[in-house]
Amino acid sequence: MTLKCGIIGLPNTGKSTLFNALTASSAEASNYPFCTIEPNVGMVSIPDGRLSQIANIIHTKKIVPASIEFVDIAGLVRNAHAGEGLGNQFLANILEMDTLAHVVRCFDESDVVHVEGEIDPVRDIEIVETEILLKDMELLERRITRVRKTAKSGDALARKDVAVSESLLDHLNNGRQIRFVELDTAQQAVVDDMKLLSAKPVIYVLNVGEDHFAIPSDYELKAIDFAKKRGSSFVRISTKIEAELIGLTPEDRQMFMKEMELTETALPALIHEVYKTLHIVNFFTANENELHAWHVPQGTKAPQAAGKIHTDFERGFIRAEVISFEDYITFNGEHGAKEHGVMRLEGKEYAVREGDIIFFRFNV
Repeated sequence: MTLKCGIIGLPNTGKSTLFNALTASSAEASNYPFCTIEPNVGMVSIPDGRLSQIANIIHTKKIVPASIEFVDIAGLVRNAHAGEGLGNQFLANILEMDTLAHVVRCFDESDVVHVEGEIDPVRDIEIVETEILLKDMELLERRITRVRKTAKSGDALARKDVAVSESLLDHLNNGRQIRFVELDTAQQAVVDDMKLLSAKPVIYVLNVGEDHFAIPSDYELKAIDFAKKRGSSFVRISTKIEAELIGLTPEDRQMFMKEMELTETALPALIHEVYKTLHIVNFFTANENELHAWHVPQGTKAPQAAGKIHTDFERGFIRAEVISFEDYITFNGEHGAKEHGVMRLEGKEYAVREGDIIFFRFNV
């Protein structure tokens, strides 16, 4: 499955500018609400310097990095859950996302209007998250009404479903996003089945002004304090700087980044937070024909990782021959790793680790 990250937030927060920077695309970014109507979608290769190191050893014909799909979703406003603005479309578009990058405006610029009239990052976050919460309440209430009819006929499973759904609804009524709730197995099953929006992991993308990139503004400090109190991930990005970087040559880009004291661009910074938030690890398959990077959730067992490549690999899984990235480089590839006894034979219970180079053995 493709890793999907939805870019959300109020209108005029810099969502489309961020999308353009991440994908080097040309999504329209204008100073009026609902500039983005249909979501813009961009598939992006994930930068990974280890690929070139492995390729230098095996001289492969083809390199395929892992990828992530970014989706620039229409801006949300108050009462979106009731269809205000493009609310229903916004909320429907985030259903299939694995994680959400919530762009929060932390810059003051008179030329860019704010839908609420003034800058307040915490209020802005709460507007978006309240609408998501209210939509989840609506979805759960519909489910309870529908299933309760079956429960009245004496169906034990339906009665349990109603009880579980009501317990989730209680959390929402108390203002708790589902992602902050410790769920039991039954609750998690309902959340997964309904794809509840407030259960989606969120990364706050603090869009800071160019003149405040080195020294945080009061707006940004307020947003950072809010995120830390919640234990939520956040990343600082200036979409204005990112927009300027897109058109520069590599040499000029490096000089500009040094001048701005910028160590990395938006793409690796955000991908790092996505991986951390979703507990993702990368592994590699490598031969003379193709070097391929793959991403799986931490804890994924070897057969399921093989299934990421092809379902036949999972069904016919025999074993995995595993070399750590460090050993692969140190001993100059597969042959050297075998000679030094650092290639391991792993079975069905092996959990894939970050940087593993794996040769899957299977029956067709």
